[in-house]
Amino acid sequence: MANAAAELETLNSFLRGEISAVETYRLASKHIETEVARTEVEACLHDHEKRVEALKERIAKLGGEPAKGSGPWGIFAKVVQAGADLLGEKRAIDALEEGEDHGLKDYNRDVDKLHGEARTFVRQQLLPSQKQTHARLSALKKNPTLH
Repeated sequence: MANAAAELETLNSFLRGEISAVETYRLASKHIETEVARTEVEACLHDHEKRVEALKERIAKLGGEPAKGSGPWGIFAKVVQAGADLLGEKRAIDALEEGEDHGLKDYNRDVDKLHGEARTFVRQQLLPSQKQTHARLSALKKNPTLH
């Protein structure tokens, strides 16, 4: 039973990170001015929203209670984003990319704490999606047309 509880906590940790990402993208989207940046930020936001729903479903299916909020990472994300708000679009995108870096590290660090279907779910669905949003933000950050 302890193993199941540990797996649920790992999945909930991923869920809190994804909720934090959604909150941060929503905050940042208010400061995105260029069309190319807006398109990429909205696509990444939708990807994170899908991961939130997938994680909630998986946790409930395993008999757990999905996390309702972002926890400490949400507070950190809001502080980082508040600084970005003062400096405009480019800094907002930098903050989003920092969040993507953190999310990718979390998935890579903790995926092996999971077993069976839960590990397969993270490796085949969540991690590839996280890599994609990370790559999108990295490319966007390098775009010379950003303000």
